[in-house]
Amino acid sequence: MNASLTPVRLVCPQLPLAVYCEVAAHLRQVDGVEADLLPQTSQQFSYQESQVGGLWLRYTSAANTTAQQRVEQILRYYADRFGGWERLNS
Repeated sequence: MNASLTPVRLVCPQLPLAVYCEVAAHLRQVDGVEADLLPQTSQQFSYQESQVGGLWLRYTSAANTTAQQRVEQILRYYADRFGGWERLNS
């Protein structure tokens, strides 16, 4: 796929690993959206914290306004249950 925008990197500190996987899978179902997990960068292991560094998403040239609205809806759904998303610096 030819991506048209720079990836957005997001983290939700309270989100468990399994839910990160669910969010990425959910986002990938939206036409024109690519998404995957970021590797963990912490040197400390903790069961209370997620074992990933966050997720990234990118809109491809196939994305439209409806796709962007759907992504916002998905992210809002998980934010309502686990806390807000924070944008990571690139």
